[in-house]
Amino acid sequence: MAIAKKPLLFLIWLLPLMGQAQNGGIGAPVMGFFQDTLFFIQLRSGSLTAEERANRLSEKIQAAGKIQGLQPDSIKIVPSPPYVDLRLGEQILLSISPEDAQVQQAEQTILAQQYREKISGAIARYQEATNWITLLKEIALVALVVVLFWYLLKYLNYFFRWLQIKIARQENRRIKGLTLKNYTVVDASRQVAFLLQLSKLLRWFSILLLLYFTLPVLFSIFPWTRNIAETLFGYILNPIRSMFLGLWRYLPNMFTIAVIFLAFRYMIKGLAFLKDEIEQENLTLHGFYPDWANPTYQILRVLFYAFMFVLIFPYLPGSESPIFQGVSVFLGFLFTLSSAGSLSNIVAGLVLTYMRLFKMGDRVKIGDISGDIIEKSLLVTRIRTIKNEIISIPNATVMGSHTINYSSEAAGKGLILHTTITLGYDVPWKLVHQTLIEAALRCELVLKDPAPFVLQTGLEDFYVSYQLNAYTKQADQQAWIYSELHQQIQDGCRDAGIEILSPHYQAERDGNASTIPPING
Repeated sequence: MAIAKKPLLFLIWLLPLMGQAQNGGIGAPVMGFFQDTLFFIQLRSGSLTAEERANRLSEKIQAAGKIQGLQPDSIKIVPSPPYVDLRLGEQILLSISPEDAQVQQAEQTILAQQYREKISGAIARYQEATNWITLLKEIALVALVVVLFWYLLKYLNYFFRWLQIKIARQENRRIKGLTLKNYTVVDASRQVAFLLQLSKLLRWFSILLLLYFTLPVLFSIFPWTRNIAETLFGYILNPIRSMFLGLWRYLPNMFTIAVIFLAFRYMIKGLAFLKDEIEQENLTLHGFYPDWANPTYQILRVLFYAFMFVLIFPYLPGSESPIFQGVSVFLGFLFTLSSAGSLSNIVAGLVLTYMRLFKMGDRVKIGDISGDIIEKSLLVTRIRTIKNEIISIPNATVMGSHTINYSSEAAGKGLILHTTITLGYDVPWKLVHQTLIEAALRCELVLKDPAPFVLQTGLEDFYVSYQLNAYTKQADQQAWIYSELHQQIQDGCRDAGIEILSPHYQAERDGNASTIPPING
C-alpha cells in the first residue's frame, strides 16, 4: 500500500511543476477591465490549456461588468465535487480543481473566495468608474489640471522674461569681464550673451519637464490610461530608485573606504608633524639630518597614498569590470612610457638629497658651471651664476658630473682661495712670502686667523711659482675677493720693488727700463 502511494504522491508533486513549465513558471493572467492582472491560472483543465481558461474567464468578467446593477454577492461559490465553481447566475465563470488549490497551496473553498473577491472588486471598480457622476468628476479634474498647467506655463514664461531682463541690466555692473592679469578672457557682453542663452535652455527644459509631469497626472485620472501614467512616471522614478538602491547597497563599501581614508589621512598628518619637528630641530634623530625631513616625508606620503589606493581599489564600483581594469593597465602603461626619461632624474634627485652634496644658497661648481643653488627639485637643479644667468641642470647630469661645494666648510673652517705668481730666481723668496701675505691681509674679506700662507709649487728653469693661500668665510664673494687680492699683490710687489715679469723678457730686454710702475701711477 505504501509503495502504491509513492507514484501518486510523485504525480501530485509533479503537476504544479508541469503547470509552471507550461505557463512559464507564473501562469496565464486573468485580466480585469483596465489592463490590470487579477490573478494567474497555472494549470490546464481537461482539454483547455491555462491560457484558454484565463482568456475565457477574462471575457466572462468583461461581459459581467456590463450588467447594470450587478451586486458583488451575485457571484456564488458552488461546490461541485471534485471541483468548486464560481457561478454568476447559471453561468460557470471558473471551476477550481484540487490541483489548482494544490498549486496555490490553499484549500479549494478559500481559493474560490479569494478569486470571487478579486472578480467582484474588479466589477465594482469598473461600474464605479463608468457611471456618469464619476466621469463628470474626472472630466472636471482634467479641466482643473489643464488650467493649472496653463497658469504654471504662463508664469514660468513671465519668470524667464524677467530673468533675461535682469541679466541684461547687470552688464558691466555685477557682471564684469573675467580678466587674468592684464588679459581679458571673457568680457561682460559675452558673459551676458552666455547667461541669456543658458536661461533660454533652462526655460525650454522647465517647460518640457512641466509637460512631462502634467501628462502622467492627466493619464492617471482615467482608469483606462493609468498604465500609461505609470509608464511615464517609471521613466524617471525607476532610474532614481535604481540609483538610490545602488547607493544604499554601496553604503558598506563607502564606510569602509571612509575608514581607510581617514586612517591614512591621520597617519600622514602624524608624519607631517614629525617632519616639521625635525626640520625645526625640536626633534633630533641620530644620523638623520634636518634637510632629509621634507624629501623623506614626500616619499612616505606617496607610498602611503599608493598603499591606500591598493586597499580601496577592491571597494570601488566597477573595480571588477574588465573595462575598468583595462583602462587602469592602459593608464599605467602610458605613465611608464611618458616618465621613462624622468625616472632617472627623479632617482638622481633623491640620491642627491640624501648625499647632501649641497643645499639652497650654496656656491657650487657642477662640471664647468659655477654659481649659487636657487632651486632643488626631483627633476632639475637650478643655479644662478655670478653673471645672473639661471642654468637648469638635470639631476641625472649632476650625478654624472663632479661637484665642488665652496660653501659647505666656509662658515666653519673657512674656504681657502689661492692664486699663483711666477718670479725670477733673483728675487729673495722670503721677501716674496712676506709681500704676498701682507697683500692678502689688506683684503677686507680675507681672514686674519687662520693667517694666509704661501706655498712654492714649482722651481722651473727660469722662475719660481709662488702660490698665495688665504681664508675667507664669504664663499659667494670669490670674484670680488680674487679681484681685490690681485690688486693688493700688484701694489705690494710695487712697494717692495719686485718686478712681476716673465723671466724670458727680463733676459732679453738688454737694459730697458723697469716695468715697475711709479707709486702714484
